[in-house]
Amino acid sequence: MTRSTTASAAAPLPVPQERRRLREERSLSEEQVATAVGVTRATVRSWETGRTNPKGQKREAYALLIAPAGKPQPSDSNTRPKITAKRVARPSPPSPVPRTPVRGTPQTSTPEPSTPQPPVEAPGSTTMSPTEPDTGTYADHPATIDHPGPAGPPGTSDTSDTSDTSDTSGLSAEEAFDALYTHTAPGLVRQTYLLTGRRGLSRESVERAFQLAWQRWPEVAVDRDPAGWVRAAAYEYAMSPWHRLRHAHRHPDAPPTEPKRRALFDALLELPPAYRRTLLLYDVVGLDLPETAAETEASTPAAANRLLTARAVVVERLPELADPESPEEVSGLLHDRLGALALAEHVPTPAPARTVRMVSERRARLWTRAAISFVAALIGVTALTLHTAPTQYEQPLAPAERVGGVPPRGGPQKLTPQNVELQKALRAEFAHGPERLVPGIP
Repeated sequence: MTRSTTASAAAPLPVPQERRRLREERSLSEEQVATAVGVTRATVRSWETGRTNPKGQKREAYALLIAPAGKPQPSDSNTRPKITAKRVARPSPPSPVPRTPVRGTPQTSTPEPSTPQPPVEAPGSTTMSPTEPDTGTYADHPATIDHPGPAGPPGTSDTSDTSDTSDTSGLSAEEAFDALYTHTAPGLVRQTYLLTGRRGLSRESVERAFQLAWQRWPEVAVDRDPAGWVRAAAYEYAMSPWHRLRHAHRHPDAPPTEPKRRALFDALLELPPAYRRTLLLYDVVGLDLPETAAETEASTPAAANRLLTARAVVVERLPELADPESPEEVSGLLHDRLGALALAEHVPTPAPARTVRMVSERRARLWTRAAISFVAALIGVTALTLHTAPTQYEQPLAPAERVGGVPPRGGPQKLTPQNVELQKALRAEFAHGPERLVPGIP
């Protein structure tokens, strides 16, 4: 029996549906668990959804992290993984054309080599690593525009994605929607601004996306990633080509005045919409490559090629981004630069959640009434047609037309004056007698 099999038997795990709940009870985010175990955040998510299961030492470490609070933990400090709040760099695509996974085979993420981190006093603490200086850049405020999630407990720095949702079983539909809107809308407006370069359109896209989410709230509430559902709807509305016909959104807004930010802004808007969206989802939001491909409705190799092409265009406009040697460093620099650009620009504040819900309900009532009116008008026109239509078929009369090729009409010709006198003489005589045979003409 191999070592991994023995370790798996020695460290039993709960069912996938309980793993996420146990992690949230211990106030741990996916990124913190991934850093402690030495894997990526996508791997932790696949463990919680049941697509894959940890093995070997990673299984033991993961079992210790999500163990129930009442279960005794080993006292050996060497076996307990350390939790830090240091942000882990997102993995970059391994090659321009990644290998497509075989259909039916669960796709697992490649684990990253774990690096020793100084422990903190409590899981979820916001204490920074001594090796990571406080530079005052965008890296200090990742939750402002990163893939947002519901607010965690006080004193917790949650930079994970929206799958780390809090327990909303005791909230009403309005309260759950308001919580999602309050936590997600401001950062989503800034993301949409980077996507379109138009402040008014970014706010309009986010509000329309949340209005659609409220209309379909039973579907959105049970979604695995409600904020991702709203983000996809906002991106689709913002990238609609019909906005070019609107005078207010025909041209982008004024670019930033600072030269470096303006160069980055121009390079971003020069990209095609699909490439720009892929770059934002991967380097700003923090999705992995398969999730980025799924949200952009593309294959994984196509998403990787778009990402590499977009990075090449941005690096060409900004030579300072070409200094890092590894793709991970380029991804981290783009994450900080794009985030700083979004935070530095003034974007309109979205409307309150209650206003968005009211507008959504008013729009739904309007469309419902319009549909009812159209159906009623259609029924009325059909009834009128049935009432006024004839009950039997009457063949129409063919119009008269001239017939050619017929000989002229025959018959008696016009009498001459002599024939007229003869006709009168015959009519004056008796009907019988020799005079009829040889009439005498005066």
